[in-house]
Amino acid sequence: EVQLVESGGGLVQAGGSLRLSCAASGFTFDNHGTCWFRQAPGKGREGVSCISNRYGNTYYADSVKGRFTISSDRAKNTVYLQMNSLKPEDTAVYYCAVGHLTTGWGTGAGMEYWGKGTLDTVSS
Repeated sequence: EVQLVESGGGLVQAGGSLRLSCAASGFTFDNHGTCWFRQAPGKGREGVSCISNRYGNTYYADSVKGRFTISSDRAKNTVYLQMNSLKPEDTAVYYCAVGHLTTGWGTGAGMEYWGKGTLDTVSS
């Protein structure tokens, strides 16, 4: 059974940092890519960042470039999202997803499995 378990969400002040974790099991980690998406209250889902689990290539949405860093620990089948310089507009439920990376990753294309999400709130 495929499982993706997100953790690390919470409440932080603007300018602060959070690190999200996505622990994966039930599939061959190296054969997939892992992405983070978010959905703010009243808004649609947005692709945040992706990483190729095997090769480590990374991709970011323009809105988070220079502030967020995605990384993976292949020994632990875990992907991290380090979020720095957080802004109130980063407030959202953050989901990790696993699948095959495509040029349309930001839309969720290619993603096969999704976690349940973790809420991150950035106060002003």
